[in-house]
Amino acid sequence: MLEDVVLADLTAELPSAVRLQRLVRTLREYFRCGAVGLLRLDGDALCPVAVDGLVREALGRRFVVAQHPRLAAILARRETVAFPPDSSLPDPYDGLVGNHVGDPLPVHDCMGISLHIEGSLWGALTLDALTPGTFDERAQDDLQRFTLLAEAAVRMTRLEQDVCRLRLARSDTARDIRERQEDEIIGQSSTIRQLLDELKVVADSELPVLLTGETGVGKELFARHLYQNSQRRRRPLIQVNCAALPESLAESELFGHVKGAFSGAGNARAGRFEAADGGTLFLDEVGELPLSIQAKLLRTLQNGEIQRLGEDEPRHVDVRIIAATNRNLHDSVRAGHFRADLYHRLSVYPVPIPPLRERGSDVLVLAGHFLELNRARLGVRSLRLSPAAENVLSGYDWPGNVRELEHVISRAAIKALSHGARREDIVTLEPGLLDLPLTASTAPDVTVTPSRDAPVEALHDSVARSQRQAIHHALERADGNWSAAARLLEVDSSNLHKLARRLGIK
Repeated sequence: MLEDVVLADLTAELPSAVRLQRLVRTLREYFRCGAVGLLRLDGDALCPVAVDGLVREALGRRFVVAQHPRLAAILARRETVAFPPDSSLPDPYDGLVGNHVGDPLPVHDCMGISLHIEGSLWGALTLDALTPGTFDERAQDDLQRFTLLAEAAVRMTRLEQDVCRLRLARSDTARDIRERQEDEIIGQSSTIRQLLDELKVVADSELPVLLTGETGVGKELFARHLYQNSQRRRRPLIQVNCAALPESLAESELFGHVKGAFSGAGNARAGRFEAADGGTLFLDEVGELPLSIQAKLLRTLQNGEIQRLGEDEPRHVDVRIIAATNRNLHDSVRAGHFRADLYHRLSVYPVPIPPLRERGSDVLVLAGHFLELNRARLGVRSLRLSPAAENVLSGYDWPGNVRELEHVISRAAIKALSHGARREDIVTLEPGLLDLPLTASTAPDVTVTPSRDAPVEALHDSVARSQRQAIHHALERADGNWSAAARLLEVDSSNLHKLARRLGIK
């Protein structure tokens, strides 16, 4: 019996994600349908928490309720809502049910029910089938009856961050809710979950945080996440792109100036530190700051005081610093481009952001998120990836990380329409639309056997030649950055330098 299975899971010591996944799988088996989804309401969108029977990227999608009339109808009622096979309302899961072979098929039968926790609307359960008539009156009654068990499972396994989000939603403005949704960090991998757990703890502290990572990993997104989970979230978050500050204006931009401090200073002006007083200052690309400005920034971090350009009296500021860089500041310090004392002040709590290639299945989860954004932006009924396209995305190394993935999906969606796909159809993105090179994991496995008469290369020379090729390739991919190349090659940076010297690579 379904009740017995769900009750057993409620009393078992299971990880929350496992319990919810078992819930949707059990429901799918009981109703013998194509797919089941458990979705949490976050602001104005429904976010999948657990799915069974849908394509993998469905977990990354965010279904804006206003854009999906079926989901709006389910949330508007407390009882089961069923849609006949000939319903004119578009189904959000068209083409996303993953248990069929061949071309994507539209959903033919659908029902769902809203879930309420402690008297408040929490989300919804949705069930979809490719066979008309799957959800008869008995199935609809059964779903109504099982809702209490589903709500109990959600209540038991609701994550602490969900509790915090709901509490904030009751008191924050609508704008704040939209901003948190836009800044949501998408990912299901253990790497990201562990990182978010770590950030949750450090967010409440007043420690300076240094976010490091390759270009495109989303350092700004993680900085906003830190800010929005801190005690200073009611105060300003001021962002400064240090790479865009001309050295001649950097001091004025950061610390302000008085009238007449320099040519063109017709009025006094507060700097970014004063604008962030009581809040948070995010110094993006901090490794690009000129040395002259680094010294003044260090004094501010040491004593909490700034001095406007041209002014004698210092001003006190209360600012928390979050900094980010794609540089290896250790190397910059050794090269004399960054002050060691400032580095230690900024990196009280260093947080490396993992590159996309180290996040496993998050590639497809993020792809689903960008697919849904482009579906809504372009007015397409359904936008999905073919299995072959999923394999290409999963096998690619993503040197540009999440930003590159976003651009690849957006470009492919536009290409599909420009090549003749109709907005009212289920649009499937094939590998050719992605414009990504084949990698070792996606290219055909071809073994080249040398001829019998070919000269035999000494093993030592063959190994050295392969090492040189690998290092040159990594350096090319890393734009000449040795530290990034070492990460690509999965070796220690100092060992890579020693090996390169031995191989004669300068």
